[in-house]
Amino acid sequence: MTDAPQLLLAHHLKALKLPTFLREYDKLARQCAAEGLDHTRYLLRLAELELIDRERRMVERRIKEARFPAVKSLDSFDFAAIPSLNKTLVLELARSEYVTRRENIIAVGNSGTGKTHIGLGLGLAACQKGLSVGFNTASALVHELLEARDEKRLLRLQRQLAGYKLLIIDELGYVPLSQTGAELLFEVFSQRYERGSTLVTSNLPFDEWTSVFGSERLTGALLDRLTHHVHILEMNGDSYRLNQSKRRSRRASAATPADNPTQA
Repeated sequence: MTDAPQLLLAHHLKALKLPTFLREYDKLARQCAAEGLDHTRYLLRLAELELIDRERRMVERRIKEARFPAVKSLDSFDFAAIPSLNKTLVLELARSEYVTRRENIIAVGNSGTGKTHIGLGLGLAACQKGLSVGFNTASALVHELLEARDEKRLLRLQRQLAGYKLLIIDELGYVPLSQTGAELLFEVFSQRYERGSTLVTSNLPFDEWTSVFGSERLTGALLDRLTHHVHILEMNGDSYRLNQSKRRSRRASAATPADNPTQA
């Protein structure tokens, strides 16, 4: 009979979906008793632990649902390597207030300058603010749209894409799109216009986007919507990845002992 209250309490806490209460209540009760804290402060600490853990689980769920190829924060980005990038603006955008205002971001620059890293970092920051985020490359997204159309589930996918508070479309311009693919991608942008924020990274300047969409009319309409409320991040410079590889090669060469000419 002595175990009955604990069993009932465990049952009720599970039913109320309070796993941290269940895990911590006994240990925390002993700590608070040792510190001479009253029941109100004990409950306050327990509630705070539950909220902190719930926030952590929520962020983890948002990150998983975003389908990031990797989790990268802005803290690990080398801003000094890309002088053209406005660091102050990026850090301001990391507050994610632009998402509330339904503004867009376009990161433009040559290959290897860290555009994807910036997109991932801003996406992670939005997840940490409790916002729903989706991530995909332009080519993979178009493939999904075409597949969904063929399988009669395009409307469901379009609703899902329109529902994200922030949709990140990476690597626009790396692969030319078919006419149908370009039209489907345009529809995604159009459905999100002034309803949600879209972050696009591209290796092409705007005047070359026609080579991707194959139509000046479609490209013009897309840019009109995408740039109406937009923050543009210019990321031109030497390839960050190439410079990193060169530095690693130099360090490896310096660490290798020179050949001894006296040896055969």
